Amino acid sequence: MHKKKHNRPWAIFIAIVLAMIFGSWAGNQATLFGITFYAIVDVLGTIFLNALTLVVVPLVSSSIITGISRIGNEGGFGRLGGKMFTFYIGTSVLAILIGLLFVNLIHPGSSHLTSLSEETTQSPPFKDQITHPGGEAFVQVLISIIPSNILAAFSRGEMLGLIFFSFLFGYAISKIEKHPASVLQGFFQGIFQAMIQVTHIIMKFLPYGVFSLVAKVFMTTGIRSLGALALFSLTVLLGLLVFMCIGLPLLLKFIARVKPIRHFKAMAPALVTAFSTSSSSATLPVTIDCVEKRAGVSNRICSLVVPLGTSINMSGSALYECVAAIFVAQAYGIDLSFWTQFLIVLMALITSIGVAGIPSASLVAIIIILKMVGLPSEGIGLFVAVDRLLDMCRTTVNVFSDSCCAILVARSEGEENVLATNQFE
Repeated sequence: MHKKKHNRPWAIFIAIVLAMIFGSWAGNQATLFGITFYAIVDVLGTIFLNALTLVVVPLVSSSIITGISRIGNEGGFGRLGGKMFTFYIGTSVLAILIGLLFVNLIHPGSSHLTSLSEETTQSPPFKDQITHPGGEAFVQVLISIIPSNILAAFSRGEMLGLIFFSFLFGYAISKIEKHPASVLQGFFQGIFQAMIQVTHIIMKFLPYGVFSLVAKVFMTTGIRSLGALALFSLTVLLGLLVFMCIGLPLLLKFIARVKPIRHFKAMAPALVTAFSTSSSSATLPVTIDCVEKRAGVSNRICSLVVPLGTSINMSGSALYECVAAIFVAQAYGIDLSFWTQFLIVLMALITSIGVAGIPSASLVAIIIILKMVGLPSEGIGLFVAVDRLLDMCRTTVNVFSDSCCAILVARSEGEENVLATNQFE
Protein backbone atom coordinates (compact mmCIF):
# COMPACT_ATOMS: atom_id res chain seq x y z
CA MET A 1 0.00 0.00 0.00
CA HIS A 2 2.77 2.42 0.90
CA LYS A 3 4.64 1.51 -2.25
CA LYS A 4 1.75 2.62 -4.42
CA LYS A 5 1.58 5.93 -2.63
CA HIS A 6 5.25 6.59 -3.24
CA ASN A 7 5.15 5.47 -6.86
CA ARG A 8 2.15 7.57 -7.86
CA PRO A 9 3.93 10.98 -7.81
CA TRP A 10 6.52 9.70 -10.28
CA ALA A 11 3.80 8.44 -12.60
CA ILE A 12 2.13 11.86 -12.41
CA PHE A 13 5.37 13.75 -13.06
CA ILE A 14 6.15 11.52 -16.05
CA ALA A 15 2.60 12.06 -17.37
CA ILE A 16 3.02 15.84 -17.05
CA VAL A 17 6.35 15.89 -18.92
CA LEU A 18 5.01 13.63 -21.69
CA ALA A 19 1.85 15.76 -21.98
CA MET A 20 3.93 18.94 -22.35
CA ILE A 21 6.06 17.39 -25.08
CA PHE A 22 3.14 15.74 -26.88
CA GLY A 23 0.87 18.78 -26.65
CA SER A 24 3.51 21.20 -27.95
CA TRP A 25 4.39 18.80 -30.82
CA ALA A 26 0.85 17.87 -31.88
CA GLY A 27 -0.84 21.26 -31.64
CA ASN A 28 -4.59 21.37 -32.18
CA GLN A 29 -4.51 20.39 -35.87
CA ALA A 30 -2.64 17.04 -35.97
CA THR A 31 -4.91 14.07 -36.75
CA LEU A 32 -5.03 10.30 -36.38
CA PHE A 33 -7.36 8.45 -38.78
CA GLY A 34 -9.11 11.74 -39.45
CA ILE A 35 -9.66 12.55 -35.75
CA THR A 36 -7.62 15.34 -34.19
CA PHE A 37 -5.46 14.50 -31.19
CA TYR A 38 -7.04 17.55 -29.54
CA ALA A 39 -10.50 15.94 -29.77
CA ILE A 40 -9.16 12.69 -28.28
CA VAL A 41 -7.51 14.28 -25.24
CA ASP A 42 -10.54 16.57 -24.84
CA VAL A 43 -12.85 13.55 -24.51
CA LEU A 44 -10.49 11.71 -22.13
CA GLY A 45 -10.05 14.84 -20.00
CA THR A 46 -13.82 15.37 -19.83
CA ILE A 47 -14.37 11.75 -18.74
CA PHE A 48 -11.82 12.21 -15.94
CA LEU A 49 -13.45 15.47 -14.82
CA ASN A 50 -16.85 13.77 -14.82
CA ALA A 51 -15.43 10.98 -12.65
CA LEU A 52 -14.09 13.53 -10.17
CA THR A 53 -17.39 15.41 -10.12
CA LEU A 54 -19.25 12.11 -9.63
CA VAL A 55 -18.05 11.76 -6.03
CA VAL A 56 -18.68 15.36 -4.97
CA VAL A 57 -22.29 15.26 -3.72
CA PRO A 58 -22.24 11.99 -1.70
CA LEU A 59 -18.70 12.62 -0.43
CA VAL A 60 -19.26 16.18 0.78
CA SER A 61 -22.66 15.49 2.36
CA SER A 62 -21.59 12.29 4.16
CA SER A 63 -18.33 13.89 5.34
CA ILE A 64 -20.06 16.90 6.87
CA ILE A 65 -22.96 14.92 8.39
CA THR A 66 -20.68 12.39 10.13
CA GLY A 67 -18.24 15.07 11.30
CA ILE A 68 -20.85 17.44 12.73
CA SER A 69 -22.89 14.67 14.39
CA ARG A 70 -19.73 13.33 16.02
CA ILE A 71 -18.76 16.74 17.36
CA GLY A 72 -22.26 17.25 18.77
CA ASN A 73 -22.17 13.89 20.58
CA GLU A 74 -18.81 14.72 22.13
CA GLY A 75 -20.12 18.02 23.43
CA GLY A 76 -17.92 19.89 20.96
CA PHE A 77 -20.51 22.67 20.55
CA GLY A 78 -19.79 24.05 24.03
CA ARG A 79 -17.29 26.73 25.03
CA LEU A 80 -14.28 24.74 23.82
CA GLY A 81 -15.96 23.95 20.50
CA GLY A 82 -16.87 27.61 20.01
CA LYS A 83 -13.25 28.69 20.49
CA MET A 84 -12.01 25.88 18.27
CA PHE A 85 -14.30 26.78 15.35
CA THR A 86 -13.55 30.49 15.77
CA PHE A 87 -9.85 29.83 15.30
CA TYR A 88 -10.46 27.33 12.47
CA ILE A 89 -12.56 29.81 10.51
CA GLY A 90 -10.37 32.80 11.45
CA THR A 91 -7.14 31.22 10.20
CA SER A 92 -8.80 29.96 7.00
CA VAL A 93 -10.29 33.39 6.22
CA LEU A 94 -6.88 35.00 6.84
CA ALA A 95 -5.25 32.50 4.45
CA ILE A 96 -7.88 33.06 1.74
CA LEU A 97 -7.56 36.86 1.96
CA ILE A 98 -3.77 36.62 1.64
CA GLY A 99 -4.20 34.43 -1.45
CA LEU A 100 -6.79 36.86 -2.85
CA LEU A 101 -4.35 39.75 -2.38
CA PHE A 102 -1.49 38.02 -4.21
CA VAL A 103 -3.57 36.68 -7.11
CA ASN A 104 -4.95 40.17 -7.76
CA LEU A 105 -1.51 41.78 -7.47
CA ILE A 106 0.43 39.29 -9.62
CA HIS A 107 -2.44 38.45 -12.03
CA PRO A 108 -0.88 35.09 -13.07
CA GLY A 109 -3.70 34.15 -15.46
CA SER A 110 -2.90 37.04 -17.82
CA SER A 111 -0.27 34.88 -19.55
CA HIS A 112 -3.08 32.67 -20.89
CA LEU A 113 -5.28 35.54 -22.00
CA THR A 114 -4.29 35.77 -25.65
CA SER A 115 -4.49 32.05 -26.37
CA LEU A 116 -7.78 31.52 -24.55
CA SER A 117 -9.57 34.70 -25.60
CA GLU A 118 -11.14 33.04 -28.64
CA GLU A 119 -12.40 30.14 -26.54
CA THR A 120 -13.95 32.62 -24.10
CA THR A 121 -15.77 34.62 -26.77
CA GLN A 122 -17.18 31.40 -28.21
CA SER A 123 -18.62 30.46 -24.79
CA PRO A 124 -20.72 33.48 -23.80
CA PRO A 125 -22.98 31.77 -21.22
CA PHE A 126 -20.39 31.48 -18.46
CA LYS A 127 -18.79 34.79 -19.45
CA ASP A 128 -22.10 36.64 -19.05
CA GLN A 129 -22.81 34.87 -15.79
CA ILE A 130 -19.60 36.17 -14.26
CA THR A 131 -19.19 39.61 -15.80
CA HIS A 132 -22.70 40.72 -14.78
CA PRO A 133 -23.16 39.14 -11.36
CA GLY A 134 -24.60 42.31 -9.65
CA GLY A 135 -26.64 42.39 -6.47
CA GLU A 136 -29.53 40.43 -8.00
CA ALA A 137 -27.38 37.39 -8.72
CA PHE A 138 -25.86 37.63 -5.25
CA VAL A 139 -29.35 37.58 -3.72
CA GLN A 140 -30.06 34.40 -5.73
CA VAL A 141 -26.92 32.85 -4.25
CA LEU A 142 -28.14 33.69 -0.74
CA ILE A 143 -31.56 32.18 -1.49
CA SER A 144 -29.92 28.99 -2.81
CA ILE A 145 -28.30 28.41 0.60
CA ILE A 146 -31.67 27.14 1.89
CA PRO A 147 -33.22 25.00 -0.88
CA SER A 148 -36.97 24.34 -0.98
CA ASN A 149 -36.36 20.77 -2.19
CA ILE A 150 -33.24 19.03 -0.90
CA LEU A 151 -33.53 16.15 -3.39
CA ALA A 152 -33.57 18.64 -6.28
CA ALA A 153 -30.53 20.38 -4.77
CA PHE A 154 -28.74 17.02 -4.53
CA SER A 155 -29.58 16.08 -8.14
CA ARG A 156 -28.46 19.45 -9.51
CA GLY A 157 -25.34 19.55 -7.36
CA GLU A 158 -26.26 22.89 -5.73
CA MET A 159 -23.39 22.95 -3.26
CA LEU A 160 -24.42 25.77 -0.93
CA GLY A 161 -27.82 24.20 -0.25
CA LEU A 162 -26.23 20.76 0.05
CA ILE A 163 -23.64 21.96 2.58
CA PHE A 164 -26.21 23.90 4.65
CA PHE A 165 -28.54 20.89 4.82
CA SER A 166 -25.64 18.56 5.72
CA PHE A 167 -24.56 20.81 8.62
CA LEU A 168 -28.16 21.08 9.85
CA PHE A 169 -28.84 17.34 9.49
CA GLY A 170 -25.56 16.37 11.20
CA TYR A 171 -26.32 18.65 14.14
CA ALA A 172 -29.88 17.24 14.37
CA ILE A 173 -28.51 13.67 14.52
CA SER A 174 -26.41 14.63 17.55
CA LYS A 175 -29.56 15.74 19.39
CA ILE A 176 -31.81 12.69 18.89
CA GLU A 177 -31.97 9.44 20.92
CA LYS A 178 -28.82 7.36 21.09
CA HIS A 179 -29.96 4.29 19.12
CA PRO A 180 -31.39 6.00 16.01
CA ALA A 181 -28.50 8.48 16.14
CA SER A 182 -25.93 5.65 16.05
CA VAL A 183 -27.80 3.99 13.16
CA LEU A 184 -27.77 7.19 11.10
CA GLN A 185 -24.13 7.89 12.00
CA GLY A 186 -23.17 4.39 10.91
CA PHE A 187 -25.12 4.77 7.66
CA PHE A 188 -23.47 8.06 6.67
CA GLN A 189 -20.06 6.89 7.91
CA GLY A 190 -20.47 3.87 5.59
CA ILE A 191 -21.35 6.15 2.64
CA PHE A 192 -18.33 8.32 3.43
CA GLN A 193 -15.94 5.37 3.58
CA ALA A 194 -17.40 3.89 0.39
CA MET A 195 -16.97 7.20 -1.45
CA ILE A 196 -13.38 7.39 -0.21
CA GLN A 197 -12.81 4.00 -1.85
CA VAL A 198 -14.48 5.20 -5.07
CA THR A 199 -12.16 8.22 -4.99
CA HIS A 200 -9.14 5.93 -4.54
CA ILE A 201 -10.24 3.97 -7.63
CA ILE A 202 -10.62 7.17 -9.67
CA MET A 203 -7.21 8.39 -8.46
CA LYS A 204 -5.59 5.28 -9.97
CA PHE A 205 -6.35 6.91 -13.33
CA LEU A 206 -4.95 10.27 -12.21
CA PRO A 207 -1.82 10.10 -14.42
CA TYR A 208 -3.99 9.53 -17.52
CA GLY A 209 -6.39 12.30 -16.54
CA VAL A 210 -3.51 14.68 -15.88
CA PHE A 211 -1.91 13.75 -19.22
CA SER A 212 -5.15 14.56 -21.09
CA LEU A 213 -5.79 17.86 -19.31
CA VAL A 214 -2.20 19.11 -19.57
CA ALA A 215 -1.83 17.99 -23.21
CA LYS A 216 -5.02 19.87 -24.12
CA VAL A 217 -3.65 23.10 -22.60
CA PHE A 218 -0.30 22.76 -24.38
CA MET A 219 -2.03 21.98 -27.69
CA THR A 220 -3.86 25.30 -27.35
CA THR A 221 -1.20 27.57 -25.85
CA GLY A 222 2.07 25.79 -26.58
CA ILE A 223 5.19 26.36 -24.52
CA ARG A 224 3.83 29.74 -23.34
CA SER A 225 1.87 27.79 -20.71
CA LEU A 226 5.07 27.32 -18.72
CA GLY A 227 5.23 31.04 -17.97
CA ALA A 228 1.66 31.04 -16.64
CA LEU A 229 2.36 27.92 -14.56
CA ALA A 230 5.46 29.54 -13.06
CA LEU A 231 3.51 32.70 -12.19
CA PHE A 232 0.65 30.65 -10.72
CA SER A 233 3.08 28.59 -8.60
CA LEU A 234 4.84 31.77 -7.44
CA THR A 235 1.51 33.31 -6.43
CA VAL A 236 0.46 30.25 -4.41
CA LEU A 237 3.87 29.81 -2.76
CA LEU A 238 4.10 33.50 -1.81
CA GLY A 239 0.63 33.33 -0.30
CA LEU A 240 1.43 30.17 1.67
CA LEU A 241 4.77 31.60 2.83
CA VAL A 242 3.27 34.89 4.05
CA PHE A 243 0.43 33.06 5.82
CA MET A 244 2.72 30.51 7.49
CA CYS A 245 5.67 32.78 8.33
CA ILE A 246 3.89 36.09 9.05
CA GLY A 247 0.11 35.61 9.52
CA LEU A 248 0.14 32.62 11.91
CA PRO A 249 3.20 33.79 13.93
CA LEU A 250 1.44 37.14 14.54
CA LEU A 251 -1.57 35.27 15.95
CA LEU A 252 0.73 33.20 18.17
CA LYS A 253 2.59 36.27 19.39
CA PHE A 254 -0.29 38.66 20.06
CA ILE A 255 -3.23 36.35 20.86
CA ALA A 256 -1.57 33.26 22.38
CA ARG A 257 1.36 35.33 23.70
CA VAL A 258 3.99 32.69 22.94
CA LYS A 259 7.20 32.88 20.92
CA PRO A 260 6.47 31.69 17.32
CA ILE A 261 10.04 30.42 16.79
CA ARG A 262 9.53 27.92 19.62
CA HIS A 263 6.45 26.57 17.89
CA PHE A 264 8.31 26.15 14.59
CA LYS A 265 10.97 24.15 16.45
CA ALA A 266 8.35 22.05 18.26
CA MET A 267 6.51 21.23 15.03
CA ALA A 268 9.59 20.53 12.86
CA PRO A 269 9.14 16.69 12.71
CA ALA A 270 5.45 17.02 11.75
CA LEU A 271 6.18 19.65 9.08
CA VAL A 272 8.84 17.45 7.45
CA THR A 273 6.46 14.47 7.52
CA ALA A 274 3.62 16.54 6.03
CA PHE A 275 5.81 17.81 3.19
CA SER A 276 7.08 14.34 2.30
CA THR A 277 3.72 12.52 2.51
CA SER A 278 1.36 15.26 1.19
CA SER A 279 -1.21 13.92 3.64
CA SER A 280 -2.52 15.58 6.80
CA SER A 281 -4.13 12.29 7.83
CA ALA A 282 -0.89 10.30 7.46
CA THR A 283 0.92 13.00 9.46
CA LEU A 284 -1.69 13.01 12.26
CA PRO A 285 0.18 10.73 14.76
CA VAL A 286 3.33 12.86 14.41
CA THR A 287 1.31 16.09 14.67
CA ILE A 288 -0.37 14.93 17.90
CA ASP A 289 3.00 13.88 19.34
CA CYS A 290 4.55 17.26 18.51
CA VAL A 291 1.62 19.35 19.80
CA GLU A 292 1.22 17.38 23.03
CA LYS A 293 4.77 16.36 23.99
CA ARG A 294 6.93 19.02 22.33
CA ALA A 295 4.60 22.05 22.47
CA GLY A 296 3.07 21.13 25.85
CA VAL A 297 -0.65 21.28 24.97
CA SER A 298 -2.84 19.13 27.26
CA ASN A 299 -4.27 15.86 25.97
CA ARG A 300 -7.81 17.18 26.62
CA ILE A 301 -7.38 19.91 24.00
CA CYS A 302 -4.92 18.17 21.67
CA SER A 303 -7.09 15.06 21.27
CA LEU A 304 -10.04 17.19 20.15
CA VAL A 305 -8.52 20.10 18.20
CA VAL A 306 -5.82 18.34 16.16
CA PRO A 307 -7.77 15.32 14.77
CA LEU A 308 -10.78 17.49 13.96
CA GLY A 309 -8.53 20.15 12.42
CA THR A 310 -7.01 17.49 10.18
CA SER A 311 -10.50 16.85 8.81
CA ILE A 312 -11.96 20.34 8.52
CA ASN A 313 -9.29 23.02 9.06
CA MET A 314 -7.49 23.23 5.70
CA SER A 315 -6.18 26.81 5.59
CA GLY A 316 -3.49 26.14 3.00
CA SER A 317 -5.96 24.31 0.76
CA ALA A 318 -8.48 27.16 1.11
CA LEU A 319 -5.84 29.66 -0.03
CA TYR A 320 -4.93 27.44 -2.98
CA GLU A 321 -8.56 26.97 -4.05
CA CYS A 322 -9.21 30.73 -4.03
CA VAL A 323 -6.07 31.50 -6.06
CA ALA A 324 -6.80 28.67 -8.54
CA ALA A 325 -10.39 29.77 -9.20
CA ILE A 326 -9.41 33.40 -9.81
CA PHE A 327 -6.44 32.26 -11.94
CA VAL A 328 -8.86 30.36 -14.22
CA ALA A 329 -11.12 33.43 -14.50
CA GLN A 330 -8.11 35.60 -15.40
CA ALA A 331 -6.99 33.05 -17.98
CA TYR A 332 -10.38 33.23 -19.70
CA GLY A 333 -10.29 37.04 -19.67
CA ILE A 334 -13.05 37.44 -17.06
CA ASP A 335 -13.15 40.53 -14.82
CA LEU A 336 -14.54 39.39 -11.51
CA SER A 337 -16.77 41.78 -9.58
CA PHE A 338 -16.45 42.27 -5.82
CA TRP A 339 -19.48 40.02 -5.20
CA THR A 340 -18.11 37.21 -7.35
CA GLN A 341 -14.75 37.35 -5.56
CA PHE A 342 -16.65 37.37 -2.25
CA LEU A 343 -18.54 34.26 -3.41
CA ILE A 344 -15.24 32.57 -4.33
CA VAL A 345 -13.84 33.40 -0.87
CA LEU A 346 -16.98 31.98 0.77
CA MET A 347 -16.92 28.81 -1.35
CA ALA A 348 -13.16 28.31 -0.74
CA LEU A 349 -13.86 28.48 2.99
CA ILE A 350 -16.80 26.04 2.83
CA THR A 351 -15.23 23.53 0.43
CA SER A 352 -11.97 23.44 2.39
CA ILE A 353 -14.15 22.06 5.22
CA GLY A 354 -16.42 19.85 3.12
CA VAL A 355 -13.97 17.84 1.00
CA ALA A 356 -10.90 17.68 3.21
CA GLY A 357 -9.06 14.43 3.86
CA ILE A 358 -9.32 12.76 0.45
CA PRO A 359 -6.69 12.37 -2.29
CA SER A 360 -6.52 15.45 -4.54
CA ALA A 361 -9.30 17.01 -2.43
CA SER A 362 -8.44 20.49 -3.68
CA LEU A 363 -9.11 19.51 -7.31
CA VAL A 364 -12.60 18.35 -6.33
CA ALA A 365 -13.15 21.56 -4.35
CA ILE A 366 -11.95 23.78 -7.20
CA ILE A 367 -14.36 22.06 -9.62
CA ILE A 368 -17.18 22.91 -7.17
CA ILE A 369 -16.09 26.57 -7.03
CA LEU A 370 -15.71 26.85 -10.82
CA LYS A 371 -19.20 25.42 -11.33
CA MET A 372 -20.62 27.73 -8.69
CA VAL A 373 -19.34 30.90 -10.37
CA GLY A 374 -20.04 29.63 -13.91
CA LEU A 375 -16.52 28.82 -15.16
CA PRO A 376 -15.77 25.64 -17.15
CA SER A 377 -14.48 22.68 -15.10
CA GLU A 378 -11.72 22.01 -17.65
CA GLY A 379 -10.06 25.15 -16.31
CA ILE A 380 -8.24 22.92 -13.82
CA GLY A 381 -6.16 21.72 -16.77
CA LEU A 382 -4.44 25.13 -16.73
CA PHE A 383 -2.66 24.41 -13.44
CA VAL A 384 -2.96 20.65 -12.77
CA ALA A 385 0.65 20.17 -13.97
CA VAL A 386 1.97 21.84 -10.80
CA ASP A 387 -0.72 20.58 -8.41
CA ARG A 388 1.36 17.75 -6.95
CA LEU A 389 4.29 19.99 -5.93
CA LEU A 390 1.96 22.64 -4.49
CA ASP A 391 0.05 19.87 -2.67
CA MET A 392 3.18 19.11 -0.64
CA CYS A 393 3.49 22.78 0.33
CA ARG A 394 -0.16 23.38 1.22
CA THR A 395 -0.29 20.16 3.29
CA THR A 396 2.63 21.47 5.34
CA VAL A 397 0.74 24.73 5.89
CA ASN A 398 -2.45 22.82 6.79
CA VAL A 399 -0.63 20.88 9.50
CA PHE A 400 1.07 23.97 10.92
CA SER A 401 -2.25 25.86 10.94
CA ASP A 402 -3.93 23.00 12.86
CA SER A 403 -1.17 23.06 15.45
CA CYS A 404 -1.44 26.85 15.81
CA CYS A 405 -5.19 26.50 16.47
CA ALA A 406 -4.38 23.99 19.23
CA ILE A 407 -1.94 26.47 20.79
CA LEU A 408 -4.48 29.32 20.57
CA VAL A 409 -7.25 27.21 22.17
CA ALA A 410 -4.92 25.93 24.91
CA ARG A 411 -3.73 29.42 25.81
CA SER A 412 -7.30 30.76 25.79
CA GLU A 413 -8.15 28.00 28.27
CA GLY A 414 -5.41 29.27 30.60
CA GLU A 415 -2.75 26.58 30.02
CA GLU A 416 0.58 28.03 31.19
CA ASN A 417 2.95 25.24 30.16
CA VAL A 418 2.44 25.69 26.41
CA LEU A 419 5.72 26.07 24.48
CA ALA A 420 7.85 26.21 27.61
CA THR A 421 11.52 25.90 26.61
CA ASN A 422 11.97 22.46 28.18
CA GLN A 423 9.15 20.92 26.12
CA PHE A 424 11.21 20.44 22.97
CA GLU A 425 14.84 21.10 23.75
